[in-house]
Amino acid sequence: MPHSSSDQSQTHPSAIAKPTIVVLGPGQMGLVCARVLAEHPSAPIVRLWGHTPSECEQLAITRKSQRLPGFVLPPSVAVEASDAKALRGAHLIVNSIPVQFMHEVWMRLAPHVRAAAHPRAAVVNVSKGISTTSFLRPSEAIAHALREAKVDSLDGPPRSIATLSGPTIATELARCLPAAMVVASDDAALAEQVQGLFGTSWLRIYTHHDLLGIELAGAVKNVIAIAAGICDGLNAGSNAKSALLARGLAEITRLGAAMGASPQTFFGIAGVGDLATTCFSPEGRNRSCGEALGKGMALDAYLASIPFVVEGVATTKGVMELAKKYRVEMPIVAAVHAVLFEQVDPIDAIGLLMRREQKAERVG
Repeated sequence: MPHSSSDQSQTHPSAIAKPTIVVLGPGQMGLVCARVLAEHPSAPIVRLWGHTPSECEQLAITRKSQRLPGFVLPPSVAVEASDAKALRGAHLIVNSIPVQFMHEVWMRLAPHVRAAAHPRAAVVNVSKGISTTSFLRPSEAIAHALREAKVDSLDGPPRSIATLSGPTIATELARCLPAAMVVASDDAALAEQVQGLFGTSWLRIYTHHDLLGIELAGAVKNVIAIAAGICDGLNAGSNAKSALLARGLAEITRLGAAMGASPQTFFGIAGVGDLATTCFSPEGRNRSCGEALGKGMALDAYLASIPFVVEGVATTKGVMELAKKYRVEMPIVAAVHAVLFEQVDPIDAIGLLMRREQKAERVG
């Protein structure tokens, strides 16, 4: 948003009569976000950016994507493969780029964020995960890339960034089934503006102050969901799966508390709510990946057979590094890491968990 040296206050998107909003990434959540925004009563200008021209051209013509069967993109959404055209005049940038590709994409787009978008265009992230190279959360990775590209100054005011998270299986959102999400930001005004832009008759948005906790919950629950899927693939039963969720939540809470997040955050919509959905939904990507592994399929073969990113796979590496850094015991995450990257059989991994020393229950 425009600002002068004497006024560092930021103008947020819904305060503008007809804001321009750019959604980065035509994946499932990017498609859903573009439609929700396009259908807002304020009729914002909405553009959807993708890095593959052929995919963008096909989406622009058909308004459909193989990534989200049955979904139809509103005709008012412009689909752009051109970086400059997509970001022209942007007041708000919605990031749905998978975490492991975010640095590369934001570095590519940085010159256009500087030249084409409003100087202080806010960012709303909807991706979940931990970078395996920098071990940064999504909001941190975006801010880091913009500083590295010298779009944002190290000694200047921070750009407003929010994360929108929660139990949101995209195929259900595409059918407008009732759902709730949480938007967290260090900029309370931006969080309220995002609440107004994304809230609908079927999608309820809550605001939150704990950006760290919200992003950690969204990242680590994907790792636990892989473990839940392994239980399903092995037909381990509902008792085992429910116990796994409870102890997985304890691991998430311990890591969050060690890093400075509020433990209470993990018992809300973006914590236990998202964890339950991801672990039980038959459409959850991470759970489905774990189920395939539990049934004996090789990880590489499974990933090659699907058209989308299973964010929890790479995030497992990032979470393991954070656990080591903050000296937090995370046995379930360690077991998933062993199955994914250390050639440990899923049955043996469960056996190792069950043979751990018995102790008093502790959450957080």
